[in-house]
Amino acid sequence: MTVLSLRPGDLASVLPPGGGTLVSSCSAESDLLAVEVRAAGDALGAMEFSGIFVPGLNRHDWMAGAESRVTTFFQTPELRVQPQRSRFLPLCYQDILRFYRQEKPQAALFMCSPPDRDGFCSFGPEVAFIAALWPDIPVRIAHINPLMPLTPGDRGIPFAELTGYLEGAQVLRGMVPATADAASLAIAAHVAALVPNGATIQTGLGKLPDAVLTALCDHRELRLHTGLVGDGVLPLLDSGALASDGAALVGVAIGSPELYARLDDSHFQFRPVTVTHDPELLARTERLVTINSAMEIDLYGQVFAEASSRGFQSGPGGAGDFARGARASEGGLRIIALPAQSGAINRIVAPGAGHGPVSLSRFDVDFVITEHGVADLRLQDYHHRAAALIAIAAPSHRDALAEAWATVAKQI
Repeated sequence: MTVLSLRPGDLASVLPPGGGTLVSSCSAESDLLAVEVRAAGDALGAMEFSGIFVPGLNRHDWMAGAESRVTTFFQTPELRVQPQRSRFLPLCYQDILRFYRQEKPQAALFMCSPPDRDGFCSFGPEVAFIAALWPDIPVRIAHINPLMPLTPGDRGIPFAELTGYLEGAQVLRGMVPATADAASLAIAAHVAALVPNGATIQTGLGKLPDAVLTALCDHRELRLHTGLVGDGVLPLLDSGALASDGAALVGVAIGSPELYARLDDSHFQFRPVTVTHDPELLARTERLVTINSAMEIDLYGQVFAEASSRGFQSGPGGAGDFARGARASEGGLRIIALPAQSGAINRIVAPGAGHGPVSLSRFDVDFVITEHGVADLRLQDYHHRAAALIAIAAPSHRDALAEAWATVAKQI
């Protein structure tokens, strides 16, 4: 099969009009391909684009002509304002994979590295879905980016398996790491005290996850098994806290140029979502400790992680997949870490008062941690769970929470 070297304006000649097209995004979203989609316009017909579009990071709306649509699994501001042409599916990662198995894309648009000496083009820091799905997608269009790092683990796609490609240098999408505040440092210290040496850690992105990983630098023989990793992994690499080569199994990296420059470290193993979120593999992983955050948690221990008073911010992501894995893991722990307050907004709320749907049930949480301490919810009745959560809420909110619980307690 001849691989086509595409020129600007050629995209419509190789994409099947009206089909489903997977867009690889996150840190590897391609400006070049987004421009080509927009230029192709109505020639693409009723094409449906879909991908893991991260709010605040991925700003293209991937709209082509008047008939095209976009399916997203996280609600971005750019797609929220176009409800007639976008579909928001709030699915966990296992169900996103099931979606793609059932509604098989006819084409894929992705960024990759130039071919290595064996002819493979690395997917760099964004391996998760594209690495799992490309063999079953008939049309494969690459943006070959000379700035794309080659990451260990998944080999990528053979250049010979491409349908066509465009070339151009683009700096990867990234996030500037935030400086940890006093609340984040206090929470991180509480989390670190619960994590044993030799544990396998799952966490996410942001100021608090980065603080937690930094707080684990004095631990030893740690492993990572996570869908997302940010700059917080760098202190672990430098401290010697990680176990042997290949100890950091990840699907996607999003962070600073310093992080991207170090993704060739032998500790990393970039693997597709079929590995990072595999329920059987997670269940077999001893001492799997999941550390996730939330918008709110109520006094039943229900976790609300998708919406705020301003509306939906995301889908459920992979937290549920990892929580189920940690439940089955020998020595597994499931931790929800969040500040007790965000500005004037209290994050521990009365029963059922969280915004949006329940993202993790009360059966998916072992510990809740704020800067004020640790609530151990394991094997506790409703009253003890509520009391433990009130004790770590913002002090100014505890009386109101106690009153709210007193009303509920009469019905138990």
